[in-house]
Amino acid sequence: MSTLYESSIPALPLVARGKVRDIYAAGDDLLLMVATDRLSAFDVVLPDPIPGKGRVLTQLSLFWFDFLSGIVPNHLVTANVDEYPEPLRAYRGQLEGRSMLVRKARMIDVECVARGYLAGSGWKEYRAQGTVCGIPLPQGLRECDRLPEPIFTPAHKAKSGHDENIPFSKVESIAGRETAARLRELTLAIYRKAAEYAESRGILLADTKFEFGWLGDTLILADEVLTPDSSRFWPADRYEPGKPQPSFDKQYVRDYLESLAWDKTPPAPHLPPDVIEKTAEKYHEAYHRLTGRTL
Repeated sequence: MSTLYESSIPALPLVARGKVRDIYAAGDDLLLMVATDRLSAFDVVLPDPIPGKGRVLTQLSLFWFDFLSGIVPNHLVTANVDEYPEPLRAYRGQLEGRSMLVRKARMIDVECVARGYLAGSGWKEYRAQGTVCGIPLPQGLRECDRLPEPIFTPAHKAKSGHDENIPFSKVESIAGRETAARLRELTLAIYRKAAEYAESRGILLADTKFEFGWLGDTLILADEVLTPDSSRFWPADRYEPGKPQPSFDKQYVRDYLESLAWDKTPPAPHLPPDVIEKTAEKYHEAYHRLTGRTL
């Protein structure tokens, strides 16, 4: 399978090159988002691409945008290269299956995180303080236990570039009280609907993060949605609380990197072929389980 580590679309101005996505200006009110096969871990972009990863992220986002359209509108215009502006069709090889033409929104500077299980940084905080993002939880929970109810645990990008958990009052100060309440309501509604569906497909949605923005006066869902990069997916048939779970995301890469004497600063080490292959398999399996399709 062909890979794309970095896109090159000379016909458009490059607006941003993120950890995974390259974003181009496609006119006054449109953006072209290209999901590459780059992978980041511990906020460092790794030197080796994961074959097909960008296609999985794009096609899963398209699936979820459609699935969730009854709850919240989104920024998608089209992902069909034939419907892109004429000059872009010359770059079909880079764009097919891994790009979206989207409306430019005024993004809200909050990562809207929903957690249904006690894992990751939430588990670390709970062990230390009995809370997650300052929200008190019952005593005696184990690692990866299902929470009594899903919780909204927002985050904000710190100056270091890392996401930092923030209290709800901080969301209110960033977005305003009314918008903050709406963000929490939408995040939990999307999580519940997606988690119920995913479980019917044999996947537990442990946690996930969303980004929202304004299109005029309308609050919309943007960026990527419910992908292995933005979510923690666990196989339901192997769920066993009290310990870390196998997952369909880049945890396999993180575990490998944790086994090395790497200080988690650039440059990142190369990944061995078997880790690359296994990670690609996990991304594709998540897509197949959730959609019933193959890429």
